[in-house]
This record gives sequence, structure tokens and C-alpha cells, in this order.
Amino acid sequence: MEDLKWLFKKYGILFAVLLIVIILICVMYNRHEEQNGVSEADSCETDIEKTENDELSEEERWEKGYDLPIEEEKKEEAETNCFVIMDSFSDIYIHADKGDASNVVLSDETLEQMQDVVSKSGYPVITSEEYCTMSNYEKMDQFLKDCMNGKDTSVILYSLSNSGGVSRKEYIFDGSEMYLLTAGAGWNDSCDPVVSYISYTRIDEWKYTEKGWFCYKLCVPEPPEVTEIVDGSELIRVIPLSEEYKDLSEKYVYPLCYQGNNILCSNWDTTTLSTLDYNGAYEYFYRMKYGERLDPGNYTNGIPATEFESVIMEYLPVTAEEIREWAVYDEETQTYAWASLGCGNYNLSYFGTSVPEVTGLRQNGDGTITLTVEAVCEMVVANEAVITHELTIRIGEDGDFQYLGNEILDDGIQNIPEYHYRISSDD
Repeated sequence: MEDLKWLFKKYGILFAVLLIVIILICVMYNRHEEQNGVSEADSCETDIEKTENDELSEEERWEKGYDLPIEEEKKEEAETNCFVIMDSFSDIYIHADKGDASNVVLSDETLEQMQDVVSKSGYPVITSEEYCTMSNYEKMDQFLKDCMNGKDTSVILYSLSNSGGVSRKEYIFDGSEMYLLTAGAGWNDSCDPVVSYISYTRIDEWKYTEKGWFCYKLCVPEPPEVTEIVDGSELIRVIPLSEEYKDLSEKYVYPLCYQGNNILCSNWDTTTLSTLDYNGAYEYFYRMKYGERLDPGNYTNGIPATEFESVIMEYLPVTAEEIREWAVYDEETQTYAWASLGCGNYNLSYFGTSVPEVTGLRQNGDGTITLTVEAVCEMVVANEAVITHELTIRIGEDGDFQYLGNEILDDGIQNIPEYHYRISSDD
């Protein structure tokens, strides 16, 4: 005991410093563990999950259809292919404008440059752009036709994302079942390619439509194995949309889509303009007119009447007096109510994620045109046309245009959720 007293007396400061260092190390270690979501219990659960997966027989894994075993040779081939493809457009990616955000978002022009390079490999190639035209689509088309004829065959499709990453998708058909071997790769901070995942899954159901859509659903975990729905649906346009229909889609229907306004998802014409959601449609027309998104911070107290009405009247045949009567308008402040789209003011559904695609054009005798539009929905349903509707537009000599009406065909309105107006007069 006397020896201990002597040590503390002589080296007291040193012991105090050492004790503080030990405490700091312990605190930093615990914080690191919390940030990485690692605890002793988590480690045990992970070990149990791995053990359970290892205990599944090969027959059980094949019956489930997902997380299927991958031959080492196939895995190495997929990874090598990803590296080769990414190396082919590395110069484009490295010198591309990646913006100031932490997440890289490449421009459509950069994606198209990358696609041009990869297409020289001879493989089918798509990008994350809406209305993307598949390069070398003939190979994908032939693969699917061979599958429908029961022929053993395979094809590799490369998908380029706007983050600069690559997804290598190898579809394999054995005469009765179709499988998908997917490898995904991205770039690290040093701009070196890194494979982030690889999986092998059976396709539960698939079809190749007359219009050239490859629709399929992967085998995925289902309750009670998981607590949330896992969406394994995917839609890929193989036969390209014509350039005319692509241009019409991008100009007249894609800026509106099916969420936040009811221009494309309700029945209306020039005699029923009162049924439109003007307060909801404003931000979409604003972006069409000015080429930029509306800044919510500028309209915390509402949108001035003159601004609101001028934008609406540019795209719809209505007067200022009619807009004030049909929209949510404050006469005292002479402003229109507006609110950002959120969980409380619209119906959350898979239909809202649909992309409108023009598939037909009719020239009318009165100088207007009518577009046949299909709502293409990948989420959950993998449906190339949840609804089909006809949109009538008048185009002026200077290129300006107005929407005159929309008709949902074949009673399709029964297949979609009832529209929820962004703002009501009672709010």
C-alpha cells in the first residue's frame, strides 16, 4: 500500500493524463460503434442471420428465387465486364460537370456521351433518362423473341445511371425459367471503379409486349420474412419510341405527369374548366414558362394575383375572373394560396409515379391536335398503360400552346385513385 501511495505521489499528473486519455478513447470508440450501427447485439444478430442463410439447403434457396448462389467464374466475369465498361468512359466521367452537391448528378448530355461509347461494345445500352432510346436494341428484341419460342439463350444489358455508375444485367433463359444476374459498380472518391453489389435472382413473371416493353417482376422477400413490401418490378422499353413521339412527350406531357395536378388524370374540357386544380397546377406551368422550379421561399404569404393569373392563362383558356372564382384566392390580400406537395395534400400511390408517353397523334380539322397518351408505371404493377387518355392542345403560330381538354379512355379513371386537391377553400 505504501508503494502505491508513493507512485501516486510521484507520478500523479502522469496517471491523471493517462486516465483522461483512456476515457477519451472509450468515448470515441463507443461513438464510432453507434455511428456504424454496430453493437454486440447487432453482431450477434448478423451472425445468426448468416448462420440461418448458411443452413438453408440449396433446394430451399432455389425455391425462394432470390439470393441465389453464384458461380465464382460468373461473378468474376461480371465484375471484370463492369470495370472494362467503366474504363471505356472514365475520361468523360472524370471531366464531366458533377455539380456542387455531395451526390453526383450528371447531365443528360453527359449520359448520352457515355452511352455512345458503351454502345460500341455491341451490347444493348440504356440510361436513366426518361424516354431513353436503347442502343443495339435489336439484340434485346431477338433475345426476348427467342425466349417466347422456348429457346435457351442469354443477353447482357448495360444500364448507365446519372451518378455515373453502371449496372450490368445478364438475362438468362433456360427454356422455361428466366434469371437475372446483376452487378452494380460506381466510382470512389479517387474516381476508381468499384463493384458495390452482385446478385442472382429468378424472374417470377415476365412479358414482352407488342409495343416493345419488357415487363417483369423479380422474386423478392415477402412477409413475414420482411415487414415492408419489396418491389421487384421493372419496365424496360426495348423498341424505341419514335423521335416525334419522344419530342411530343418531353414538351407537352412529361412536365405535368400525374402527381400534384389533375391536368392528365381527370376528364375535362373547355366547358368544365372549373374542375381543374389551379393552385396545384401553377408550379408545373411556372417551370414550363421559366425553365426553373418555383422557389417556395418566395411565396410563404401566397402568390400575387397578377403573377399567378398570367402563368395560368398562358396554358389554359381561362380569364382572370374565372381563375379567381375557381381557385383558392384571397380577395383581401389579392394572393392565391400555395403549398408544397406533401404527404397531407396528395394521395400517395404507385400511379403517381407513372410517366406519360405519347403513342399517337391526330390532327383535328379546327387546327388543334389530340395526343394519345399512356401512363407507364414501373412501380409495383409494371404496367405499360395504367390508363390511356387523349389530350387536346392548340398550338399557335409562334409555338405557344394551350391545353383544351383531357379524356381518359375505356373507363380507365376507375383504375386510378381519386384526385386530392392540393388546397381546399376550407384550409
